[in-house]
Amino acid sequence: MARGEGAEQFSSGLLHTAKTVNQDGIKISKLSPQQERKRDLTVWSKVCFAIGGAPYQITATALGFFLQIFLLDVALLDPLNASVILFVGRAWDAVTDPAIGFLVSRSPWTRHGRMMPWILVSTIPAVLCYFLIWVVPPIEQGKIMWYLLFYCLFQTLQTCFHVPYSALTMFISNKQEERDSATAYRMTVEVLGTVIGTAVQGQIVGMANTPCINNTSPTNSSNHSVHGNNSQLLDNKVFNERLAYMIASAVISLIYVLCAVVLFFGVREQDNQGGLKAQKHVSFQTGLRLVMGHGPYVKLVLAFLFTSLAFMLLEGNFAVFIKYTLGFREDFQNILLVIMLSATLTIPMWQWFLCRFGKKTAVYIGIPWAVPFVILVVCVKSSLFVSYIVSIAAGASVAVAFLLPWSMLPDVVDDFKVQNPTSQGHEAIFYSFYVFFTKFASGVSLGVSTLALSFAGYVTGVCVQSDSVNLTLKMLVSAAPVSLIALGLLIFKTYPINEERRQYNNKQLQLLLRNEEQESEMEALKPDITA
Repeated sequence: MARGEGAEQFSSGLLHTAKTVNQDGIKISKLSPQQERKRDLTVWSKVCFAIGGAPYQITATALGFFLQIFLLDVALLDPLNASVILFVGRAWDAVTDPAIGFLVSRSPWTRHGRMMPWILVSTIPAVLCYFLIWVVPPIEQGKIMWYLLFYCLFQTLQTCFHVPYSALTMFISNKQEERDSATAYRMTVEVLGTVIGTAVQGQIVGMANTPCINNTSPTNSSNHSVHGNNSQLLDNKVFNERLAYMIASAVISLIYVLCAVVLFFGVREQDNQGGLKAQKHVSFQTGLRLVMGHGPYVKLVLAFLFTSLAFMLLEGNFAVFIKYTLGFREDFQNILLVIMLSATLTIPMWQWFLCRFGKKTAVYIGIPWAVPFVILVVCVKSSLFVSYIVSIAAGASVAVAFLLPWSMLPDVVDDFKVQNPTSQGHEAIFYSFYVFFTKFASGVSLGVSTLALSFAGYVTGVCVQSDSVNLTLKMLVSAAPVSLIALGLLIFKTYPINEERRQYNNKQLQLLLRNEEQESEMEALKPDITA
């Protein structure tokens, strides 16, 4: 009779199969994916998974808060050219998301999984391109092409990291409560990433502020005199700020790489297809029709599209608003940091709230929380104390905007699986199209807002902007975001997945999983007769 030491072992990615020999000398297979699925996620795995979300938020925050002001006041680009760079870069980023999502969904399983190889390969090229975004080239005529090239390259490579990482939520566990818990860890670290991005970029750059030129009535015609008569002053001191941006980008690039390494070695990807392991690849058009034909997904994406656009307008213009309209040139980076710190500290509170009262209730309470404060900051007389109070309060709403979309997307994917049990494996498409719409909206918001500043008469390097510029900034950080939040909440009222439906979907998926496990066990008992 054969002993256990004569067993064969085979391991490939997620699937682990052990073969032993029974008393009759016939090989039988024993599968253990069920054991993998039943194993709870450890706190360490959740932390490592969460750390993987930091690179995207660190770089996105630095770009969102500081790229516009860098292009205008450090690279000294015309506002019209800056708007072209910001819009094209974000629009290109949005277009790449569905394409990368489709390619990821067609990727074969490897011993590291299906998502992890994308994350690993894209990391180093991404950080190189990110660093070059913050370099001012020595050629005046080629500046626009320089920033367009490296901005678009970085966005593409970051998409190769972020889309697989976002879809990884569905592959770290088949249990809904564990995915929600891991998402809460992720959101906490991601908001902490925004703090790191704001702190590193803001504090390093804040040590080398570009001097402004005292000109209380700037006009477009005065722009040439600013660059002409005062060019010597600017050339001597702008160099320090350019160097500061390069140092900050180098530090962020190093953090990016370290986070990717922790994610790769700390998280094991699992094959959680919820009842259908054998799935057919579908065309991009077919997958798109299936995803966009799912009503709850469309409503969720539209609702968060408008609310995200509101916060993107705030993010993209708040630094310029604080610097010029409020006049806190030396404190704007600290005010931004307070917003992100407040958001980080309130993430656990909102996670408790959504578990206690439901996700839809959290949306209705948390998203509008920022409205009175963004109105207050433009209505009261410029006050540093009031600005900090508003920043603390607004940070709580920013936390909801971070947490809720990524907590609710898995619910939509589960709902799709229950309603379409014969069509699985579209997780990357779900996530990539959500990211596509939000990034495209971000490109539109940055391009339009920078273009609006150009039409209002924005002048680079001056201390005081015109009244028309200040009015435009007030509209961009208050009136427009409030209107977009209201529209998003109206759409969200039609979102059909409440707590009862969510629990029903969870039970149905668990039933499908148990059926799959029973079928796998029966298959394992089937004799493997060799000729």
